[in-house]
Amino acid sequence: MAGDGRQNADTALLAALVAGATVADAASRAGVGERTVFRRLDDPAFRGELSILRRRLLDDAVAEMTDATVEAARTLRALTSPNEAASVRLGAARAIIELGIRLRDHSELEARLEAVETVLGTRVPG
Repeated sequence: MAGDGRQNADTALLAALVAGATVADAASRAGVGERTVFRRLDDPAFRGELSILRRRLLDDAVAEMTDATVEAARTLRALTSPNEAASVRLGAARAIIELGIRLRDHSELEARLEAVETVLGTRVPG
Protein backbone atom coordinates (compact mmCIF):
# COMPACT_ATOMS: atom_id res chain seq x y z
CA MET A 1 0.00 0.00 0.00
CA ALA A 2 3.02 2.31 -0.28
CA GLY A 3 1.60 3.44 -3.61
CA ASP A 4 -1.45 4.87 -1.86
CA GLY A 5 0.79 6.95 0.40
CA ARG A 6 2.65 8.33 -2.59
CA GLN A 7 -0.60 9.03 -4.41
CA ASN A 8 -1.92 10.89 -1.37
CA ALA A 9 1.34 12.84 -1.09
CA ASP A 10 1.24 13.66 -4.81
CA THR A 11 -2.35 14.87 -4.49
CA ALA A 12 -1.41 17.10 -1.58
CA LEU A 13 1.71 18.34 -3.40
CA LEU A 14 -0.26 19.13 -6.55
CA ALA A 15 -2.91 21.00 -4.57
CA ALA A 16 -0.28 23.04 -2.73
CA LEU A 17 1.78 23.81 -5.83
CA VAL A 18 -1.26 24.79 -7.89
CA ALA A 19 -2.25 27.16 -5.08
CA GLY A 20 1.18 28.82 -5.37
CA ALA A 21 2.94 27.30 -2.36
CA THR A 22 6.71 27.35 -2.22
CA VAL A 23 8.55 24.04 -2.33
CA ALA A 24 9.07 24.21 1.43
CA ASP A 25 5.39 24.94 2.09
CA ALA A 26 4.22 22.26 -0.36
CA ALA A 27 6.51 19.71 1.28
CA SER A 28 5.18 20.61 4.70
CA ARG A 29 1.53 20.39 3.58
CA ALA A 30 2.12 17.02 1.91
CA GLY A 31 4.16 15.63 4.79
CA VAL A 32 7.24 14.98 2.65
CA GLY A 33 10.72 16.41 2.42
CA GLU A 34 11.76 19.17 0.04
CA ARG A 35 13.99 16.74 -1.85
CA THR A 36 10.89 14.65 -2.57
CA VAL A 37 9.16 17.71 -4.01
CA PHE A 38 12.13 18.40 -6.29
CA ARG A 39 12.21 14.74 -7.38
CA ARG A 40 8.50 14.84 -8.18
CA LEU A 41 8.98 18.09 -10.12
CA ASP A 42 11.66 16.33 -12.18
CA ASP A 43 9.11 13.69 -13.21
CA PRO A 44 7.54 14.65 -16.57
CA ALA A 45 4.23 12.94 -15.71
CA PHE A 46 3.95 14.86 -12.43
CA ARG A 47 4.86 18.14 -14.15
CA GLY A 48 2.28 17.37 -16.82
CA GLU A 49 -0.44 16.85 -14.22
CA LEU A 50 0.62 20.09 -12.50
CA SER A 51 0.38 21.94 -15.82
CA ILE A 52 -3.09 20.54 -16.48
CA LEU A 53 -4.29 21.60 -13.03
CA ARG A 54 -2.80 25.08 -13.42
CA ARG A 55 -4.47 25.44 -16.82
CA ARG A 56 -7.84 24.40 -15.33
CA LEU A 57 -7.43 26.92 -12.53
CA LEU A 58 -6.62 29.65 -15.04
CA ASP A 59 -9.57 28.63 -17.24
CA ASP A 60 -11.86 28.91 -14.20
CA ALA A 61 -10.49 32.36 -13.40
CA VAL A 62 -10.98 33.50 -17.01
CA ALA A 63 -14.57 32.23 -16.92
CA GLU A 64 -15.22 34.23 -13.75
CA MET A 65 -13.71 37.34 -15.33
CA THR A 66 -15.82 36.86 -18.45
CA ASP A 67 -18.97 36.65 -16.33
CA ALA A 68 -17.95 39.77 -14.44
CA THR A 69 -17.29 41.65 -17.68
CA VAL A 70 -20.98 41.72 -18.59
CA GLU A 71 -21.86 43.16 -15.19
CA ALA A 72 -19.04 45.70 -15.46
CA ALA A 73 -20.26 46.82 -18.88
CA ARG A 74 -23.77 47.28 -17.51
CA THR A 75 -22.35 49.31 -14.62
CA LEU A 76 -20.44 51.56 -17.01
CA ARG A 77 -23.53 52.02 -19.13
CA ALA A 78 -25.60 52.89 -16.05
CA LEU A 79 -23.03 55.54 -15.16
CA THR A 80 -23.85 57.38 -18.41
CA SER A 81 -27.34 58.13 -17.07
CA PRO A 82 -28.36 61.79 -17.04
CA ASN A 83 -28.87 61.35 -13.27
CA GLU A 84 -25.10 61.04 -12.79
CA ALA A 85 -22.73 63.98 -12.47
CA ALA A 86 -21.22 65.19 -15.73
CA SER A 87 -17.73 64.12 -14.67
CA VAL A 88 -18.98 60.60 -13.91
CA ARG A 89 -20.78 60.40 -17.26
CA LEU A 90 -17.67 61.65 -19.06
CA GLY A 91 -15.46 59.08 -17.34
CA ALA A 92 -17.87 56.26 -18.13
CA ALA A 93 -18.21 57.36 -21.74
CA ARG A 94 -14.42 57.48 -22.16
CA ALA A 95 -14.05 54.03 -20.61
CA ILE A 96 -16.75 52.57 -22.87
CA ILE A 97 -15.16 54.03 -25.99
CA GLU A 98 -11.59 53.03 -25.05
CA LEU A 99 -12.56 49.52 -24.00
CA GLY A 100 -14.82 49.10 -27.03
CA ILE A 101 -11.96 49.99 -29.37
CA ARG A 102 -9.62 47.55 -27.60
CA LEU A 103 -12.21 44.80 -27.74
CA ARG A 104 -12.81 45.39 -31.45
CA ASP A 105 -9.06 45.43 -32.17
CA HIS A 106 -8.59 42.21 -30.21
CA SER A 107 -11.46 40.55 -32.07
CA GLU A 108 -10.12 41.64 -35.45
CA LEU A 109 -6.60 40.47 -34.60
CA GLU A 110 -7.91 37.10 -33.41
CA ALA A 111 -9.88 36.65 -36.65
CA ARG A 112 -6.82 37.55 -38.75
CA LEU A 113 -4.63 35.15 -36.77
CA GLU A 114 -7.17 32.35 -37.21
CA ALA A 115 -7.19 33.01 -40.97
CA VAL A 116 -3.39 32.84 -41.13
CA GLU A 117 -3.32 29.65 -39.05
CA THR A 118 -5.94 28.09 -41.33
CA VAL A 119 -3.93 28.96 -44.44
CA LEU A 120 -0.77 27.57 -42.87
CA GLY A 121 -2.60 24.50 -41.61
CA THR A 122 -1.56 25.14 -38.02
CA ARG A 123 -4.95 26.00 -36.56
CA VAL A 124 -5.41 24.40 -33.16
CA PRO A 125 -9.06 23.58 -32.45
CA GLY A 126 -10.54 25.15 -29.36
